[in-house]
Amino acid sequence: MKSAVRHPLFWLAVLLSLLGIGAFILLFAPIFNIYWLILAPIILTLYQLPAIYVFNLWKKRTGGKKNAPDGI
Repeated sequence: MKSAVRHPLFWLAVLLSLLGIGAFILLFAPIFNIYWLILAPIILTLYQLPAIYVFNLWKKRTGGKKNAPDGI
């Protein structure tokens, strides 16, 4: 776990994930209605794609599961 936390791609994935959630809230919270409630999972998935890509890149560079954080 300690080596995973030191890797910059890990923190970039965390940052991109938080930015994706923040962008969703900033863009859609003021005009939220039933339409956005139905589309929210799709929109959140699209905003999380950069974080998923960077996380997978980090896993490939660090050797997969041996350096993955707990719970993954």
